[in-house]
Order: sequence, then C-alpha cells, then structure tokens
Amino acid sequence: MGCFWGPDALFGARTGIVRTRVGYAGGTTPTPTYYALGDHTEVVQIEYDPDQWTYDELLDVVWAHHDWTTEQKRQYRSLLLPHDETQRVVAERSRATLAERTGQSVATAVEPLDEFYAAEDYHQKYELRTVPVVADELEALYGDAFTASTVAARLNGFVAGYGSADQRRDLLATLALPSPVIDELRRRF
Repeated sequence: MGCFWGPDALFGARTGIVRTRVGYAGGTTPTPTYYALGDHTEVVQIEYDPDQWTYDELLDVVWAHHDWTTEQKRQYRSLLLPHDETQRVVAERSRATLAERTGQSVATAVEPLDEFYAAEDYHQKYELRTVPVVADELEALYGDAFTASTVAARLNGFVAGYGSADQRRDLLATLALPSPVIDELRRRF
C-alpha cells in the first residue's frame, strides 16, 4: 500500500485492530533496514480481533485505500502477505473478485510471508511521533511495549486524521495522561 506510515495509521485507528507494526518483508535480503532494504517491501503487520474483523473485511480496506492497478517500485509495491494457507486462498479469491468486478488487471501480488522484519523504532507509530510531547509520554509509560500498544496504534491513526470524533473522545476519556498531553492530542485531532 505504498509507504508503510499511511496504512499503519489507517488500520491503527480502527476498532478491532489490536496492534500494528511497520516493517519489511517479501524479499530475500537478510535483516533489511530502511537504508539497506535490498529486495524487500515496506509492509504493515496487522493483528486484529477475529470477532470484529474477517480477513476479507481487512482486504476490503486494502483495496479501497491504494492503487491496486499500477506496479510500483519494489520498496512500495502493492503486496499481500498472508500468514497461512487459509488467508492465501481468501486473498487470491478477493483479488480475482476485484478483477472480475472492475474488469481491470490487479497488480497487487499475493505471496507467502516468509519473514517479517520490524522497521526501526523511528518508523513505528510515525504520525504519533510527530507529536513528541505525546509520543514521549507514551514511550515512558509503555517502555518497549509502546509499538505493541493498542492505545499507540489508535492515537497514531487519530493524529493522522482517521477515526471519528466519538472514537477520539471515548479513547481520551480512558487515558490517565497529564493534562498537557491530552490537550495536545485534542489540538491535533
């Protein structure tokens, strides 16, 4: 879906998404990094509540939020990496249905996930990190679990402009953060 910051925020803002992480996958280069990506692609790993989402529904979000008709350079290519055979079958079926429905060729590849490499910390929850007073407070609160935090995923999406006013208000009401941090979030929303 292109640069991983956007889809990380898009999915992170959605109820039922437990956590997101950005990283690199789909290639063979050992231990890729942003500056030594090799043949990998920027990707978003999504953990979701199966009582609230199906894999098909996640794919509907993917199709609706990127250009699936055009080949991109390897770093940003359109790529689905199902975790198992069941997801692969669903992804292939969804891709074929989209092509049939639209009459267009779908450039998005479906490939097995061999390994996911988490991106560097400064890429994780990128939009939220643009509000340092908030990101610093959450990193102090969550420590190493910051990236895995549902709260950080949700706020990352909200700061990027996703989610409803009700979702933002409801989440802020549950957070025990200092007033200046809450005020800064409200300002950014």
